[in-house]
This record gives sequence, C-alpha cells and structure tokens, in this order.
Amino acid sequence: MKTVTVRDLRQRWPEAEKALQIETEILITRDSKPVAKLVRYVEPHKPRKRFDPVAHGKWQRKISGGRVTRWVDQALLKERDER
Repeated sequence: MKTVTVRDLRQRWPEAEKALQIETEILITRDSKPVAKLVRYVEPHKPRKRFDPVAHGKWQRKISGGRVTRWVDQALLKERDER
C-alpha cells in the first residue's frame, strides 16, 4: 500500500491518480499519522434491460385502466393547424 501526505495529494493529484491504477488503495497521512484511505472505485457492470414492447403495452394498459387517451394527438393537431 502506497503512502501519500495530504500536501502531496493536493499538489500532485495526477501522480496519485496514476498510482491508484496500479495500487488498490493509498494511505493518506498528516504529520506521519494516517488520516484517510483512498480506494479505487470500480463501477459494477449492470447489463441494461432490453426494451420489451409487449411488457410495455401491458404496463400502459395497467396504468391507464385500459382507456386510450388521445389528448396528445389532439394537442399536436391543434398546434400544427395554428402554424
């Protein structure tokens, strides 16, 4: 584990960031006493769910109670007529 002082961390951040690519953690010290630990963050890989149009249609029917709303179509037609 690499040790870096608070001052070095502030003044030489790019070097500390490069060191994090090699080391898994860096110990940060002030007056030769450990005050913090800097750890590399690894984002967990979550595969994105694929869009399922059938499931989406079921969700829409469930939310709307089976009613079909045409207010969006009406608003678009009205706006087009005004231009």
